[in-house]
Amino acid sequence: MAGTNYSRGVKRLLVLGTAAVLAISGCSSADPAPTTSPAVSPSPNDPTLAAFYDQQLSWSGCGGKFECATMKVPLTYEQPDGDTIDIDVVRLPAQDPSKRLGSLVINPGGPGGSGVEYARAARAVLTGDLIEHYDVVGFDPRGVGDSTPIECLTDAQMNRFLEVDPNPESDEDVAATVAVAKRFGPRCERRAPDLTPNIGTPFVARDLDILRQTLGDEQLNYLGKSYGTFIGAIYADLFPSRVGKLVLDGAVDPKLTTAEVSKGQAIGFEVALKRWAQWCAEQKDCPAGDDPDAGVQKIADLLQQLETQPIPADTGRPLTAAQATNGIVGSLYSKDSWEGLIYALQGAFEGDGLGLQSLSDWLTERQPDGSFASNATQAMYAVNCIDRPDRWSPEQTQEQAEQWSQEAPVFGAALAWGNLPCYYWPAPAVDSPRAIAAPGTPPIVVVGTEYDPATPYPWAVSLADQLDSGVLVSWMGGDGHTAYYSGSRCIDKAIDAFYVEGTVPEDGLECR
Repeated sequence: MAGTNYSRGVKRLLVLGTAAVLAISGCSSADPAPTTSPAVSPSPNDPTLAAFYDQQLSWSGCGGKFECATMKVPLTYEQPDGDTIDIDVVRLPAQDPSKRLGSLVINPGGPGGSGVEYARAARAVLTGDLIEHYDVVGFDPRGVGDSTPIECLTDAQMNRFLEVDPNPESDEDVAATVAVAKRFGPRCERRAPDLTPNIGTPFVARDLDILRQTLGDEQLNYLGKSYGTFIGAIYADLFPSRVGKLVLDGAVDPKLTTAEVSKGQAIGFEVALKRWAQWCAEQKDCPAGDDPDAGVQKIADLLQQLETQPIPADTGRPLTAAQATNGIVGSLYSKDSWEGLIYALQGAFEGDGLGLQSLSDWLTERQPDGSFASNATQAMYAVNCIDRPDRWSPEQTQEQAEQWSQEAPVFGAALAWGNLPCYYWPAPAVDSPRAIAAPGTPPIVVVGTEYDPATPYPWAVSLADQLDSGVLVSWMGGDGHTAYYSGSRCIDKAIDAFYVEGTVPEDGLECR
């Protein structure tokens, strides 16, 4: 079942940044002796939070020159003397201590993406300049990974959740979709009653400020991608005086409703699929053929066929429409994945579903035994559903699916139906769509990619315009999700100069 997202997939629309494909080990107990973070003075003024802001993290080596620690934050900021939760943190100390400029906190998106895993992939997702000058820090937001994770479904229940028809048309199929959607939120509440209402992005932003303090930084230096831009924008709005160098890459527009986000993504992935088909037509033996429009229709026909006629795969599980949708969408996040989609689709057209099924399993982090490598999907829904108040009934959702399919015939219905679990979410929303100006901050760099399917380029333009100090940098002609360290030397040079030299890019800079 798809989810309103700021990131990856039509079934789970979750992006973990470029770290998503890396097999990154978790923290272990090896390496250097524990250290503590220096204190920053003065502490924030709220005396009820002093115990959290004044805590000293105990860092211990956890392999590959990384250090790991656990940070305490309040379960709810309305009751800071109540229950606490753990936030998992990892850092890679600056490679050249003599050139160290402080900490750089990075977040890959999601909701549900592990900042710990992302930081562990620092050498693959950041340039050498940044690794040389900054302690690279990642954290798992509350409810994610090892940070008091929210667990709603068993593996068997999650498998059923992900196999719901992405485009239910008959009364029977709609009823099946509704039945699955209706159970998700209540199961979260039953298994995590305290965490379910306290997992929204404003809480994550407040956790991030405690992290800044425990790292010993007067101001936050931050690189957020995809949903990570939403965390960064809310942080800037809450703590403008504590903003250092912020880069928001693959921007989420905070003014948009859930419906506007989902519809925008549906159209964005439609455009991305068309661009893939155009590229494929220029390759040898493109399975979609030489006509891009006909190729997109051929793929749409395949998905329609799979709704009633799954095709076999060597795993013993047949390829379903849900899996195929996942596999296709996951391949559109990066141009580096386009070639793999050729082989997966070729197999599917010839009656072999293994390729698309494997891409789907990668996207959803499903293991061969039916288990899941993380709780990312569950966290994605929990955060999305509580961040926004707009929730629609099955009847309203069906109407939206029909409307969106007019503009996005391949992905429109899936993106509409993917929001249905939020209608049954047991906790009230903690925020609502609104413009974020964050007055009083230094320049905040917003980066957009022209053909980004998951966070469409107009969102970056809008966020840069909203922010009082927003600076827009664009990768024109770029394909895939997010721009930094994704193939544009112009983008990398501008962002590195901002972090290392303090040189603010020209507002409106266009890289090609």
